[in-house]
Amino acid sequence: MTNTFMAAFDILSFSAIMVLIVLGLGVIASMMGIFNFAQGEFVLLGAYITYLAYHHGLPVWVGMAAAPILVGLLGFVLEALMIRRFYAAPIVAMLGTYALGLVIRETVRGLIGGLYLTVPEPIGGSIGIATMHISAWRFTILVITGLVLGACYLLLSRTSFGLRVRATLENPALARASGVSTTFIYGATFAFGAALAGLAGALIVPVFDLFADLGIRFLIQGFVAVMVGGVGSFIGPVAGAGIIGAVSAALPWAVAPVVADVLVFVLAIAFVKCRPQGLIAQRGV
Repeated sequence: MTNTFMAAFDILSFSAIMVLIVLGLGVIASMMGIFNFAQGEFVLLGAYITYLAYHHGLPVWVGMAAAPILVGLLGFVLEALMIRRFYAAPIVAMLGTYALGLVIRETVRGLIGGLYLTVPEPIGGSIGIATMHISAWRFTILVITGLVLGACYLLLSRTSFGLRVRATLENPALARASGVSTTFIYGATFAFGAALAGLAGALIVPVFDLFADLGIRFLIQGFVAVMVGGVGSFIGPVAGAGIIGAVSAALPWAVAPVVADVLVFVLAIAFVKCRPQGLIAQRGV
């Protein structure tokens, strides 16, 4: 019973991390028709900003609060200077964002010297449930993910900004004719996705430590999750992230971790082959 409970908790906590990463990636893909291959490096930047705050004597939570803001601002600037030139050529956009991610990753590698750096958990200890104990910080990640998901849904479905986002997604030309600044919407959407990745990096750095290749694993799994869930909707990427996160966390309990990683991709490829549009695909966020 204890092992089952701990396995379920590990699956939930890892799925929550995947949801944060994939939500931003999915929104960008749905809105702009491109996959941001620098999303993993935005996760890395969020972790690095958190580490910098801790290294300079500030509380860890200060770095965690600053990470999504700073990464989001960087995303807004990068969209204006670089990304928007690639909207008409999705393949070029993937190559361009991959190159951008490579620059960010190698820059961070040079700054940290190729080391593995640790950041303490802002909330340490464990939470006792009957005779079992779970990590207080991993439980906090679950709670924060739930709050972020709720806030994102309300933002996109209950606000005027969300209405403009949905209008731009449905018909950009008609949105522009109606007075919507689609240029700003694209920039804000890209910044929003980058900020979510920065938040994910800030939350996971106490769990996974900081190293230059931190974002690569999450980028690959995030890409697969978006393909499985389907673009064009709010719930699609979230569902894909939940599925891929759950499978990725559950399989190592049954098979060797190396075999588990391969099985995740085999199962995902088989699913996408049978259902190319993804689990949930529709126009509208």
